[in-house]
Amino acid sequence: MRASLPSVVLAALAVTASGHTIFQEFYVNGVSQGHLNGVRVPDYDGPITDVTSNDVICNGGINPYHQPMSQTIIKVAAGSSVTIEWHHSLNGADPSDPADPVDSSHKGPIMAYMAKVTNATQSDVTGLKWFKIYEDGYTPATNTWAVDRMIANKGKVTFNIPSCIPAGQYLLRGELIALHGASSYPGAQLYMECAQLEVTGGGSASPATVSFPGAYKGTDPGITVNIYYPPLTSYTIPGPPVFSCGGSSGTTTTAQPTTTTIKPTTTTTSASSTPTTGGTVPQYGQCGGVGWTGATVCASPYTCQKLNDYYSQCL
Repeated sequence: MRASLPSVVLAALAVTASGHTIFQEFYVNGVSQGHLNGVRVPDYDGPITDVTSNDVICNGGINPYHQPMSQTIIKVAAGSSVTIEWHHSLNGADPSDPADPVDSSHKGPIMAYMAKVTNATQSDVTGLKWFKIYEDGYTPATNTWAVDRMIANKGKVTFNIPSCIPAGQYLLRGELIALHGASSYPGAQLYMECAQLEVTGGGSASPATVSFPGAYKGTDPGITVNIYYPPLTSYTIPGPPVFSCGGSSGTTTTAQPTTTTIKPTTTTTSASSTPTTGGTVPQYGQCGGVGWTGATVCASPYTCQKLNDYYSQCL
């Protein structure tokens, strides 16, 4: 769990937090269940960058420095359409905020997992077994990401609860991974919160599960990847395949993930992704950021422009 942050650190975070986001509202068949209702929301909108931390479960779980946890358990029939909604701050939608629902630079995938629990308001979230029910990643044909589609839909992402899972109480973990600084680890920014559900109806399916932490590794090509250079032709969404009642991994609105074309940036030889001590960086390559030890001079006529503390790019 997160500890209270010193005021100096919070002040520094406020300067760099313009793109951060929080999953904070849940809909069933298009009907809102209430703002901040039934969703475990933190009052800090920043990311988790350590994929081995317990904070990747439900963004730190329950913490006295977070918002008081909602005691609502949202009822949803198996097979229903549900929507998760993200915004930059806990105030909800703000058309005057250019970073709402998230800054457009925070490109990456969006996923949803579920885990069966005894009580959806239980404080302990460690040791749960999660199965993926939705994913949306990168579409090469249009060079767009799940985050682009979420922004265009004003923070909303819609998918179905599997019709065959057993009735009972669950946590639903909505997750966005921002990859703008992910050319080295830790650089990917993980944003996740958990909604508290009671599923009715359903069947007797027993999906394969993964654990958090454990489902992702820092070396996964969906976690450590340079999304700018060389240009992507595909992207491997991290984690297990999507569970479907038909017995397959399911489909998404993007091209199917592949594990053969995108490699972790630590194993490529591109000047933009392999630390070097000399030379110049081509257009769209990384040229700076916290922990960067590679070249910092851009090939003419490009200049090194800071996108955030972790990533500067030749533009």
